Amino acid sequence: MGLERTVVPLIGSQEFGLVLRTAIFSFIVTFGLVKAFSNLFAGGLADRFGRKKVLLAGWLLGAPIPLLLMYAPSWGWIVAANVLLGVNQGLAWSMTVVMKIDLVGPRNRGLAVGLNEFAGYLAVGLTALSTGYLASVYGLRPEPFYLGVGYTVLGLLVSAFLVRDTREHVRLETEAHPTKPSSLTFREVFARTSYGDRNLFAVSQAGLVNNLNDGMSWGIFPLFFSVFGLGVGRIGILKAVYPAVWGILQVFTGPLSDRWGRKGLIVGGMWVQASALFVTVLGRSFGWWILGSVLLGLGTAMVYPALIAAVSDASHPSWRARSLSVYRFWRDMGYAVGALSAGVVADLFGLSWAIGSVGALTFASGAVVAGVFREKKEGRVTKES
Repeated sequence: MGLERTVVPLIGSQEFGLVLRTAIFSFIVTFGLVKAFSNLFAGGLADRFGRKKVLLAGWLLGAPIPLLLMYAPSWGWIVAANVLLGVNQGLAWSMTVVMKIDLVGPRNRGLAVGLNEFAGYLAVGLTALSTGYLASVYGLRPEPFYLGVGYTVLGLLVSAFLVRDTREHVRLETEAHPTKPSSLTFREVFARTSYGDRNLFAVSQAGLVNNLNDGMSWGIFPLFFSVFGLGVGRIGILKAVYPAVWGILQVFTGPLSDRWGRKGLIVGGMWVQASALFVTVLGRSFGWWILGSVLLGLGTAMVYPALIAAVSDASHPSWRARSLSVYRFWRDMGYAVGALSAGVVADLFGLSWAIGSVGALTFASGAVVAGVFREKKEGRVTKES
């Protein structure tokens, strides 16, 4: 993901001559749709075949991505690479989240998710910075994507030889759980996570809007900043600050959600994200855009681990992996919705309107959580579970 944050939108406009933003953002729409549906089935596959096998499958399917990005002769190849990226993320990243939650038990879910997302999004930020630098020195392709080859080899080796499956941890937690395992079907888990449980509904819509604004920023920000004369190197800095702040702070915000509760961090985080987007669209200098990137990273760090932990709170260990998959389906559908809607608004009204409208939607999503979500004071699992 970090390989694409700075460079790929510029490849679309500069190398392939794409003018319409909806066309340029097609790679994000494709990624979001494929990742969302991969997430949806990842939990069931993990329960059936084991976490490690699904993790390995995700890395194997992701292996061709850097080569496709390096040597794509047309924009269709970039879109095809993002089909594989969506499957890779949906399987591999889903399993890292599920496995860490399996390992820590109910009291430290925020910590587990915070560590997972810290590692992932710090790497996204550092890679966005590195690709921006490499592109400024060597050009948009192929040198910035050499990093991806190394990442793929490391991911496969670590997953194959160091990772152990965690299904036994789930069995022990299920046996110790105060309620008996529930034999919910996948359809029932989908319905409960999407709208049947008020907390799960609130979290699912917030996750969708969170990634909606991330998908918008992924596509819009490089083009928005370039309009004001910023080179690819400085754009890379701006694109790196947001995920780096997001990644680093989750080490702290994840455990804080275990201590303080989920609701305040989710509501506050959505509103901080909204303010960050308004600062970005109203600012007209590099300093203001840095501030906007920092605030966007802070708000997302407040929200991200708390959302996943809140899903785990409201689900039984016997169907938790499937519930997390449904939540991640809705959350990552936000990439597609955000990129597509931002592209349409940008083509009709301009880049600034695309950013500002998503900021207003993000604020409204936080208000929904404030009105609907009920914090669990004792125990992190609902009675219905």
